[in-house]
Amino acid sequence: MPLPLPTLLPHLLHAQETLYGPITTIPATTWTPPPQSGGGDQGRYLWTDAIGVLNFLTLHRIHPHPPTPTHYLTLATRLITTVHATLGRTRPSSTCTPAYLPGASPTHPLSGGLRIGKPSPDSDGQYHHYLTLWMFVLNRTSVVSGEAGWNELAVELGRGVHPRFFLGGEEGKRERMVWKMDVNLERVLVGSEGNLDPLDGWVVFRLVQGFQESNGDGKGKGVLEEEIEDYARILKRKGRQRIVDDMLDLGMTLWTAHWFLGREEWADELVERGVKRVYNLFEKDRYLDQDIRHRLAFREFGAAMGIRCVAEQEADKDRAVDLKVFADRIVDCWRPYMAGADGGEDELTPITQVMYASALMPGAFQRGFFGPEPVVPEWSLY
Repeated sequence: MPLPLPTLLPHLLHAQETLYGPITTIPATTWTPPPQSGGGDQGRYLWTDAIGVLNFLTLHRIHPHPPTPTHYLTLATRLITTVHATLGRTRPSSTCTPAYLPGASPTHPLSGGLRIGKPSPDSDGQYHHYLTLWMFVLNRTSVVSGEAGWNELAVELGRGVHPRFFLGGEEGKRERMVWKMDVNLERVLVGSEGNLDPLDGWVVFRLVQGFQESNGDGKGKGVLEEEIEDYARILKRKGRQRIVDDMLDLGMTLWTAHWFLGREEWADELVERGVKRVYNLFEKDRYLDQDIRHRLAFREFGAAMGIRCVAEQEADKDRAVDLKVFADRIVDCWRPYMAGADGGEDELTPITQVMYASALMPGAFQRGFFGPEPVVPEWSLY
């Protein structure tokens, strides 16, 4: 069953505290994020910290009695700064100190991208969908704080990494994507095209563009336009977005599409197919009856988050209720396991905890959670 805010809030806070310490009492302005978000390189992992920042932004919006009015917003921005200082630089070693990634500099710290934060140099690199999620984090931070500089960093990051994930086609057009590059964005590590990468890029770049055009004093006109057209061209070539049964992929598909639900035909069509798959998984395939030992909590929390985001935009009230029940069932089946979990030894604990918090309360993930969204130009894909 859904938890009321007074009951939900302690669960959300506990999940964040397992990674970031006693967040309700620490002095935000001097806080240094502990190295517990995963990975082995100074304890930072880009995906986990991205969700962590969004959860802090949610807390900034919903916490009824924060220590100070900007307490959780300050925690969010200090975590962002720590991630940039760690994953925006090379790995430290006994022979050299960290330096900016190739293409970056003190005045353009994100032009070289951000490392994943994997424990060894051989497994580290840059993921396209991690980078677009971080752009979304920076965009939401600008939306919450009213400070355009965070969104400007998202623009910088997008411009810096975008061409490195595209392989050229005829007449110099970028026709195919890859989803993993090396740390320096010079060598392809995984040559396949991620299922959601073009869609993620297309949607997030448009959100960043919308804020920049609305808040950039005219300077943001046309920003990221070429990059957005690159994504659109690939999406048109692919045709209808594929829906898969993987719970995290399904949840992120719904989350991505919900930003334009009721506004653009492609989003309505994609959400409709995604929701049908949700009904099939829960009612026909009885997914939650499967042995929990063979499932991954963080992937299911991703599904719950995406389902809740769609439910909040759903015009059909009965279907909205059904969707919220499905999301509640995911959270309910895992809640007993989450209550006693702390930092632990499991390498998945950090990502599981932050995604548990986002499954409880998507907040910053949701369209309109912080108020009306900037109007962006309409597109037709199919």
